[in-house]
Amino acid sequence: MTNQFRLGGDLTIDRLGFGAMRLPQGSPGGPARDPESGRAVLRRAVELGVHLVDTADFYRSQNGSVRANILIREALSPYPDALVIATKVGPVFGPDGPGQGTAADLRPQVEANLESLGLDRLDLVYLRIGTMEPPHGESLAERFEVLAALREEGLIRHLGISNVDAGHLAEARTIAPVAAVQNNFHIANRDETAVLDACTQAGIAFVPFFPLGGGRADINDPNLIKVAERHGATVHQIALAWLLTLSPVTLAIPGTGSVAHLEENLTARSITLTEEDLADLA
Repeated sequence: MTNQFRLGGDLTIDRLGFGAMRLPQGSPGGPARDPESGRAVLRRAVELGVHLVDTADFYRSQNGSVRANILIREALSPYPDALVIATKVGPVFGPDGPGQGTAADLRPQVEANLESLGLDRLDLVYLRIGTMEPPHGESLAERFEVLAALREEGLIRHLGISNVDAGHLAEARTIAPVAAVQNNFHIANRDETAVLDACTQAGIAFVPFFPLGGGRADINDPNLIKVAERHGATVHQIALAWLLTLSPVTLAIPGTGSVAHLEENLTARSITLTEEDLADLA
């Protein structure tokens, strides 16, 4: 198993990256986190060889005082040449919570990410559709065409799609190249295996957005615990190693606001699962 992947065919990255969603606040609606702690986590991630940081301009504390993109810019700019920053657009937020934006919302959202990150071009932008489950039967063409045009303008290097089914992936690929797909997927939720298979066949990155369940699912399966004990590892480390073993196109972006937890997660890179392990986890 190689620990590296060529995103979009031209960006070589380590397959275990970092998700920035937890930096502004530990849980939805929770208190804002200390910005300096977030900056320390980001700096340590890069020190430990993380090449992919996943973020969004809407990753911010409830009161707006702490924003993931601002922390990334403050901690890491000027950005290392090897660093790839992925962001996502699509959702809009109002008094009643998140909703689905229109095609007209996308350019302002891309420009907001460029400004907050301090970049002239975004490495990877996902079009996020729906909420937690892919909106089956809904076309993404009009929205994806907007992002494809922004890519042609030079504002975006690579395009991705998020929370999609295999039909959405096929539709998007008729419009522009798709470098990555980001769906809800982890060892206790394998519903998107068909999308993973399509990505594997096409060499497209498959990036679970809740690689450890996201606090919404219990991944502590007895078999997972058994494998963790066999390796002297944590359940989370084995769950991440399993994702990286599953396919050469899987990337993992676990998030945390703790340097110690970050270091624990990144240890998963050194775990090699055996055939016996994989059989237990099948």
